[in-house]
Amino acid sequence: MTVLGTASAPQAASSPSGGRVRLRLIGEFELRAERVLSVSPSAQRLLAYLALAGRPVQRSVVAGTLATVDVTEAQAAARLRTALWRLPRPGGTPLVDAAGKRIGLAPAVRVDYRETETAVAAGGGELPALAEDLLPDWDDDWVVLERERYRQSRLHALEQLCARHREAGDFDLALSAGLTAVGGEPLRESAHRQVVLTHLAEGNPAEALRQYDGFRRLLRAELGLPPSAAIRSLVAGLLGRPVDATGPPR
Repeated sequence: MTVLGTASAPQAASSPSGGRVRLRLIGEFELRAERVLSVSPSAQRLLAYLALAGRPVQRSVVAGTLATVDVTEAQAAARLRTALWRLPRPGGTPLVDAAGKRIGLAPAVRVDYRETETAVAAGGGELPALAEDLLPDWDDDWVVLERERYRQSRLHALEQLCARHREAGDFDLALSAGLTAVGGEPLRESAHRQVVLTHLAEGNPAEALRQYDGFRRLLRAELGLPPSAAIRSLVAGLLGRPVDATGPPR
């Protein structure tokens, strides 16, 4: 889930002051050392871009990508130098390694997105991190692409989390994960199936039918489609009759 290539998460490191620098990109942008740090908009975009790239990037590429209007190469380079100059240095810790022709995020910076990405790839991940999108209010092309990749990954992770908790008998945690996935994409049938299965496993057939019927109505209203046979089969036995004839809606 990287913009410019696959890279491992930055290693945690301590600043000279003993604090850790954490960059938050999930839900909102936040840079924190021992406290939340003030970061200029241009410096925010620089840090976010380097964090999503996951590796050092040529200066010219960074400057051109972050230039918000048509400018010359010299102007773009000057803006990049300004953004670098405006970066905070908590406890004297540099946030960006800009010594050569390539610049990258310093190893001292821990990125929540990278940590969550690593956990999801390993089959893990916690509900709070999986409940929010990547920089949801940003509309830069390089953010939009990565946000959609992360959205798909986190929805799959939420469904897997729901199934794991259900198999362990932790039905409240299973429902929280499943309903979070439904909230992330209400038309996603696989998420609704996980919720229906959890209600059935907990012995709540009425709740399962309610979840199914809500999805059926939404799917028909939004797309004019019936639910698939896979989800209909989960509740067909409860009704004792064919479920959801595929004729036109009334």
